[in-house]
Amino acid sequence: MSIGFPGRKTAWLTLLVVTLIGLAIVLAPVWIIQPFKPQSPRGLAWSYVMRSWSPLVTIVCSLLALALLVYLWRGTRRWWRKAALVAIILPLLAVTWLARQNHFEWMFHPLPNAAYARLPEAGFVADADMVMTIRNKGEAVAYPIRLMAYHHVVQDTVGGTPVVATY
Repeated sequence: MSIGFPGRKTAWLTLLVVTLIGLAIVLAPVWIIQPFKPQSPRGLAWSYVMRSWSPLVTIVCSLLALALLVYLWRGTRRWWRKAALVAIILPLLAVTWLARQNHFEWMFHPLPNAAYARLPEAGFVADADMVMTIRNKGEAVAYPIRLMAYHHVVQDTVGGTPVVATY
């Protein structure tokens, strides 16, 4: 008894399902962990699980999809069906690459050379502004949240100790 290839309709359906699985395991964590959006502990836990499994799952999905593409390509005579095969597999190949990237690093770049103002000169900070503070060895600094909204990370030295302030 030999194992044969699936029927063409089954192969097309399998290709679509495999592509959707690959897309979902990479894009769901991106959607769940959005900046400035409330996140639940359960949602974060699921997104981290998906993020950790996505490199392996996307490789398996891509290899299976490529095998299905080769199988379907050989029997496809119409150009628009071949174009559909390519259109289906390209997003899967893109998320296979994206699964190995840290897209959060693309969004938030630390301030490498932050400029600081002494308290009397800090007129741009309102009394109602939220700030993060660090006190170390007699030195104190404050980072206004409103000004850190884009970067989310500041590298600094406070009291002679290198620190990273983030939220």
